[in-house]
Amino acid sequence: MAEHAVKRRRLSPPGDSVAVPGFAKWNIEQDYENRPRKNKKEKAEKLLVKTAEGWKENERHAVADKAAEAEDDADSFLASDDEKDSGVSDLEPRPEPKKPRLPPKEEIRQAKEELARIAGHISENPEENVAQLGQLAQIAESENVTVKKLALGTQLAVYKDIIPGYRIRPLGKDDMTAKVSRDVRNLRAFEQGLLGGYKEYVKRLGKLAQDKEMGSVAVACASTLLTSVPHFNCRNDLIALVVRKLSTRQFSADAQKCVEALEQLFREDESGHASLEAVLQLTKMIKGKNYQIHESVLNTFLHLRLLSEFAHKASTNRIDKEEDEDAQQDRKKLGKKQREFRTKRERKVLRERKEVEKEFKEADAVVSYEERDKNQAETLKLVFVAYFRILKARVQHLMGAVLEGLAKYSHLINQDFFGDILEALKDLINEAEASLEIDEEDGESAVDLATQRNATRESLLCIITAFALLQGQQDVAKSANSLHLDLNFFITHLYRTLLPLALNQDIELSAKTAHLQDPNGLPLPVGKDSKVNVATTTVLLLRSLQSVLLPPTATKQVPPVRVAAFTKQLLTSTLHLPQKSATAVLGLLGQVSKTHAKKVAALWSSEERKGDGVFDALGKEVESSNPFAATCWEGELLRCHFDPRVREGVRGVERNVLEGR
Repeated sequence: MAEHAVKRRRLSPPGDSVAVPGFAKWNIEQDYENRPRKNKKEKAEKLLVKTAEGWKENERHAVADKAAEAEDDADSFLASDDEKDSGVSDLEPRPEPKKPRLPPKEEIRQAKEELARIAGHISENPEENVAQLGQLAQIAESENVTVKKLALGTQLAVYKDIIPGYRIRPLGKDDMTAKVSRDVRNLRAFEQGLLGGYKEYVKRLGKLAQDKEMGSVAVACASTLLTSVPHFNCRNDLIALVVRKLSTRQFSADAQKCVEALEQLFREDESGHASLEAVLQLTKMIKGKNYQIHESVLNTFLHLRLLSEFAHKASTNRIDKEEDEDAQQDRKKLGKKQREFRTKRERKVLRERKEVEKEFKEADAVVSYEERDKNQAETLKLVFVAYFRILKARVQHLMGAVLEGLAKYSHLINQDFFGDILEALKDLINEAEASLEIDEEDGESAVDLATQRNATRESLLCIITAFALLQGQQDVAKSANSLHLDLNFFITHLYRTLLPLALNQDIELSAKTAHLQDPNGLPLPVGKDSKVNVATTTVLLLRSLQSVLLPPTATKQVPPVRVAAFTKQLLTSTLHLPQKSATAVLGLLGQVSKTHAKKVAALWSSEERKGDGVFDALGKEVESSNPFAATCWEGELLRCHFDPRVREGVRGVERNVLEGR
């Protein structure tokens, strides 16, 4: 059998007329070995020439070197003319194939190890390894979502660990050219590297917050940074990211994180700078969104520190400060004889001591009271502007939060602003009454039951807010006649709503009971942080009655006719209330009978009646209802109630009346 000839690879194209390539006869390796090589020492030994611009290489030597390099390239077999004829051009280098991607689990494992190694190096020596922050940012650009999340979390932990307790100032041109010591230079390099990496990280969080997969992680990182390092740079960017998440009425889990972050920021802010920036952005966002936000955004204002620290009166445009605020003014008024005598040496020692104390305060970064009061005053004005705009716009779903906020800040409201608020509350009550009227022509209610319940609750909230404002303004309450503030309007409205409320089947339900779930299926923040505006209707009614019948001021201010009329109406309403509400109302009547025993004693004795005529339970005015013409016969029926707590409550009311006669 004949042996087959060994096949050789053709290097030239099939259509080439040359049978054998030309380079096949060459000894390529020997020619390459014998080719002259460049002598680097010769180039290094050439002297430089001094010119007007400085020391430079001689032009003649440079031209000769370029010519030599050109000859070497011409002699090279890769650049020879025979290359084209020999077919070497057919052997072009192929592009290197991409490295195969690792499996996801292996990629995550390697990313964890790399992130842990880099984070450990940075934490051990931040000043020397600050450049490795860029490596963490590169890992965060991975296509793997899990690796991205791990990288963002690692960056968060690293920045929280190495960020100093002060704000870094960007360097100017003068700082860059100034001569400083080595330690200062190293510190500046560390600060600028840290600041640059942190800015890129915050910018990255702002972009990822809009992503569906990475949005939750980005919001969590931004919220943590805002509460952990609020003094550091880029605070406005973090606040803007958080506020942007709260610009919709749909309340998600990310929005809840943002609300909690803002509340913590307000509680822990000592200087007031961060609170002022956050409130400014919140009020702009609320106005820009035409008040279509969730009420939890407004409830964040209740956590501002100015509730317990700010002591001046404010409105939407000015702050009223006390005249004798500084002790220095009183000291200036004193004569020279009344001042304490000090020698020249004692005055010098006292002056030096004050300077030392001032330096200590600056070193400890103690917040001055003047600066804090200024920031809190501006914050309070912004809050009042937002509240009053919502009142004027009649935004229904935010009305409860606004009324509660006004009640909380009642002790900080200026007298001029106080009168406007009361007028707005009256308008709200009138609108609520108009919405509950029955159309006689159609014979149907103008609104459904849900709207009717909301209108009733809104009226009760207005009454609570009006009396809370008066309780917080003792000077306004004393001069109510001069300001023409008619609180009888609120009292009369409350008296007329007692009997309809007793027949309300949803009186023991809160504002959120009927819709505890958000449209997204997430639970709303109702529970341990429940506010007044989400309390049950019974709770709102009791708070209103307590403000009318048991004010914190002297009891003589409550007329006997008012106490008797409300007592009679409440006992009648108790017959129709559920057991829990009936027990609560009887508990309130027990306090009223104990405080105003002599004023209501005649209602339990038919022989001691002071009024003539007939009691009008449906009267529009409290004083014209003639309550002393009636007797409290409802107690005999309540003695037979099935709930023992109701029976005990009735006995307690009658016992207080007998003891107080």
